[in-house]
Amino acid sequence: MLKAMSAPPKFGPATIADLLAIPEEERHHEILDGFVVERGAATPPHGRAQGRLFRHLGPYDRKPGGRSPGGWWFVTEVEIQLESSQVVRPDVAGWRRERMELLPETMPVLVRPDWVCEVLSTNRQHDLIKKKRAFHLHHVEHYWVIDPVDETLTVYRWHPDGYLEVLIADRTQRVRAEPFEGVELSVGMLFGDDDPEP
Repeated sequence: MLKAMSAPPKFGPATIADLLAIPEEERHHEILDGFVVERGAATPPHGRAQGRLFRHLGPYDRKPGGRSPGGWWFVTEVEIQLESSQVVRPDVAGWRRERMELLPETMPVLVRPDWVCEVLSTNRQHDLIKKKRAFHLHHVEHYWVIDPVDETLTVYRWHPDGYLEVLIADRTQRVRAEPFEGVELSVGMLFGDDDPEP
């Protein structure tokens, strides 16, 4: 039996209703500058970097206090509405718990994140231009970009004039990257290296 295909997304001035009308299992889209765009295809290196970064952030993904830094919520690939014309789905996003006491259970999330990370894929220009511009406009304090092709991590900090590049590192380096300086990151671990046992 042939499976019925859903209606194609609206590629024109769009609303969150247009985005949510796409069935969830097929919804790999965002609204950028008022238009529905499909996210780039995730390659295995993309997925590996995303998963390993999420795991690395574990010490922060809890209440503050104790031996771990804590104080954050993290999610992967959920819709975040910055405004009606900008609904993004970052690879990983984080909120300080002091700003968002509970993680919402419905989408889109309406509270802007404090930190986002994009892993570059086939739609790299969206991440490097359109989404970066949207995150800056909405005062997302920290923006990370992981490039699986060049095997680099770039860390940006919000500034009124535009994002400042505060760190760029390749797979050979170990860094303490803001805002997660409390835990050292082996950049090569994002690209397949085994992180040494503690």
